[in-house]
Amino acid sequence: MHLAAALSAACLLLAGPEPVKPGPKEKCPVCGMFVARYPDWVAGIRFQDGSRALFDGAKDLFKLLLRVEDYGAVSRRADVASIFVTDYYALAPVDARAAWFVVGSDVLGPMGHELVPFAREAEAREFLRDHRGKQVLRFAEVTPALLKALDGGGP
Repeated sequence: MHLAAALSAACLLLAGPEPVKPGPKEKCPVCGMFVARYPDWVAGIRFQDGSRALFDGAKDLFKLLLRVEDYGAVSRRADVASIFVTDYYALAPVDARAAWFVVGSDVLGPMGHELVPFAREAEAREFLRDHRGKQVLRFAEVTPALLKALDGGGP
């Protein structure tokens, strides 16, 4: 019985986050856009209480995560249970903390310049070359200054 439970848990970890389909009236808490209109860019946070916040791209997800107090979505970062982004090629959700993000490419998201997420580093590096990206970053390397620069607010 313990072996079966361990195998089941391992399969869930390998499968990654489950797909999320936004409701037709579900809005990004950062920009107010309807998330369902941009299914290829959906990013999200699941909170400890079971609620969720969905975003029209990784950039807005990071804006909320890095300044949660500005958006009223969660009182403490500890309330976050999981975070996902949609892999650009696979169009499948991946754990944002394990993802690779390409910055400065010629591909625009719903809100303009975007952090383009990938589950695998090799695909991120290939995309970087093919789409004139500037750099590949990990989750912890995304900063408020970078987000501001993506919005045209400086370096």
